[in-house]
Amino acid sequence: MIRIKRAYEKPAPDDGVRVLVDRLWPRGVRKSDAAIERWDAGVAPSPDLRRFFGHDPARWEEFRRRYLDELREPSRRTIVEELAKLAAKGTVTLVYGARDEAHNHAIILRDVMNRIAARKAKSSRRKAWN
Repeated sequence: MIRIKRAYEKPAPDDGVRVLVDRLWPRGVRKSDAAIERWDAGVAPSPDLRRFFGHDPARWEEFRRRYLDELREPSRRTIVEELAKLAAKGTVTLVYGARDEAHNHAIILRDVMNRIAARKAKSSRRKAWN
């Protein structure tokens, strides 16, 4: 299971593995309070893409398209696949710092991870029938 949560929300026991997916540590959040088990800055949007987006919902679709392109890069793809495998074993909470809960990269990352998991499940079912 893959969840997303703002870094400013309190950690919960059912968060599972908490993974910070931002390039920068969230302002005002103490590391001891964040309960982050893994920090994968490599899957965060590039600085140029982050500046382009500027958290402007009008740029959301273009941001989404560009971010998906970035996630296809081999080094990022490897991290995304590792996170998807981790989520297949239990709950993973993607932690992000943005204020906008409807327009942030963690949503896109979660969707990609869910598609990877669905593809793998479909492949496993196919093998089981052969």
